[in-house]
Amino acid sequence: MNTHSKLMITVLGLCALPLAQAAEFEDFGRVVRVQPRIEQVRQPRQECRTDYVQAPVQQQRSAGGSIIGGLAGALIGNQVGGGTGRVAATAAGAIAGAVVGDRVDNDGRNGVQTQEQAVRQCRTVESVEQRTNGYDVTYDYRGRNYTSVMARDPGQRVRLRVSVEPEQNQ
Repeated sequence: MNTHSKLMITVLGLCALPLAQAAEFEDFGRVVRVQPRIEQVRQPRQECRTDYVQAPVQQQRSAGGSIIGGLAGALIGNQVGGGTGRVAATAAGAIAGAVVGDRVDNDGRNGVQTQEQAVRQCRTVESVEQRTNGYDVTYDYRGRNYTSVMARDPGQRVRLRVSVEPEQNQ
C-alpha cells in the first residue's frame, strides 16, 4: 500500500470522528470508602433434647405357676379324700394350688410398674444470620466523588469505563 492510500484512509477516519455519538475508554478512580451492605436473614432450625421420664409399664403375668400349682394341688387333694370326697378334695387342691402357684410365679408383677423411658423433645427456633450483600463503594475520579454498589470490595482503586458524548444542541 502506497503512502497516498494510507493518507486517504487516515483522513477518512479523522473525518468520521465527529459522526460518532460516543467514545469509551478505561481509566481508574481512587477508592475513598468501602461500606459492606449487611442483610439479616432469618433461618428457622430445630433444637432437640432428650428427657428421661417415668412411664407406666403393664407387667406380663405368667400362667406357668398357676398350671404347675394346680396340678400339684390336684395330686395332693386326690391323696387326701376318699370316695365322693376325693373328687371335691382334688378340685379344692387344684384351685388352691393354682392360686399359690400364680402368687409364687408372679410375685412382684402385680399391676402397673414404672420404667424410665427416653423422650425426644424438639422445638423450632429462629436464628438470625448476617450476610454481606455487596459493597457501597465511594471513589474519586478527577476531583469528584461517585458512589456505586459493587459485588465485591475493589481494593484501593477501581477500574472505570468512561463514556464521552458530545452535548446535543437543542
